[in-house]
Amino acid sequence: MNQQTDKAILVVSFGTSYEASRKATIEKIEQDIRNAFQDHRIYRAWTSKFIISILKKRDNYTVPTVKEALEQMITDGIREVVVQPTHILDGIENNIMKEEILSYKESFDKIAFGTPLLADSKDESQAINAVTTEFSDLKETEALVFMGHGTTHQVNTVYAGLDQKFKESAHANVFIGTVEVDPTIHDLVKEVTSFQPSKIYVTPFMIVAGDHAHNDMAGDSPNSWVCQFKEAGFEVMDKIRVTYTGSEKAESIFAKYAESISSEVLAEEVTKAEPAGYVKEWKINGEQVTMGVWKEGM
Repeated sequence: MNQQTDKAILVVSFGTSYEASRKATIEKIEQDIRNAFQDHRIYRAWTSKFIISILKKRDNYTVPTVKEALEQMITDGIREVVVQPTHILDGIENNIMKEEILSYKESFDKIAFGTPLLADSKDESQAINAVTTEFSDLKETEALVFMGHGTTHQVNTVYAGLDQKFKESAHANVFIGTVEVDPTIHDLVKEVTSFQPSKIYVTPFMIVAGDHAHNDMAGDSPNSWVCQFKEAGFEVMDKIRVTYTGSEKAESIFAKYAESISSEVLAEEVTKAEPAGYVKEWKINGEQVTMGVWKEGM
């Protein structure tokens, strides 16, 4: 990072109280931005004051609010700011954040905003390509169900629109719902029942696998999505194990970051063993490693 520059990128996230998820998602995004824009100073801010408070009390871990980050940039002599949110949609949270930042417009020469993940039809097409590539082993008889957060803002229609685009792209077995609003889990159970899949994979359509993913989606409560699909008679592939083999150095890296890997894929365990299930070779810090992701019904 160039400490002499007066240009900065402020990466704004909602936040998470899950350390492993933070390291696997938010911090990775921040590092990617830091690597790509070495002529800028990179700052962080979270919009959830509740989560910020939890981390401070529980872990003595400090994350600045948007206001605190802006004040720090003023102190550091920053004149030009690019704000990049890690939000999925340009909804309520994103709009409140932009209003707060623009209240500081007189303190900077320039403020520009990057867009959330799904800002236009091109973004949606790229999201569909990313999903179909990641889940290329999904069989036509199997269903992939995504849990989005949802918002009362009108932009929530993006979820239904994206669901429809999956169908129009010959992916009738991909479904998208939300935790907070429509389409609900009840809507999804009806849709998936009409499709009659041999099995279902449920996964979050979120930046961070936090409380919603761990509890509302995959929790043991009868109200969780996994439990409701099981109650409807479906075989849900929600028990995930990660296995790996590689060089001694690569295996030590896996062992060190097992918790982060487990959190990112919602796996029950990450162990050194002969890779099974979906197997792929990776290079981690230049070291070859073979990893297997195995999902089974419970």
